Amino acid sequence: MSVEECSRTRATRTRSSLVSFTPAPTHHHGPWVIPQRKTRARTRARTSPPLPAFEIFTRNRFSPLRETGRDAVIIGTSIVRHVHATSGKGKVCTHCFPGARVLDVAAQVPEILNGDERIGAVVLHAGTNDIRLRQTEVLKKDYRSLIETRLLFVNNWNLFWERPRLFCADGLHPSRIGAALLSDNISKALHTI
Repeated sequence: MSVEECSRTRATRTRSSLVSFTPAPTHHHGPWVIPQRKTRARTRARTSPPLPAFEIFTRNRFSPLRETGRDAVIIGTSIVRHVHATSGKGKVCTHCFPGARVLDVAAQVPEILNGDERIGAVVLHAGTNDIRLRQTEVLKKDYRSLIETRLLFVNNWNLFWERPRLFCADGLHPSRIGAALLSDNISKALHTI
């Protein structure tokens, strides 16, 4: 390729990359104007609603959001460790006190309730650790004082009698199946109150 051909090629390339400008109109009407998009007419006014004429004061500002019923608690010995009962009105919490006797479990009730207005039902499960002492008359008296506090009695005896698969190897604590059965039985009682 000759020098002449190279210059023509370069010139062609240079010419094609030149920028062209369009001159501004001579009848300019002031500062630059940004074109506006066409918008549809809005049917609603964009004003905020009027403020209410009064205020509502609540003790807990989120309490109107909570429309659930009363909660329940299960208080007992290590037998209730894996109990997960349900209630149709609220949530159910389980409190486990291993080695506790009837009066020990009953003594925990005021501390757990402690003015909590959400708790509407208390389920107590006790007596297993009292049986070892073999003081039947004392146990009867303790149960009587416990039941006189207006408790609904849930009978679990017939569910577990002579059904060894419902117990762990120690023969005392419920197995996984036994804990599920105990949970269901307590749940049925909670749904009736």
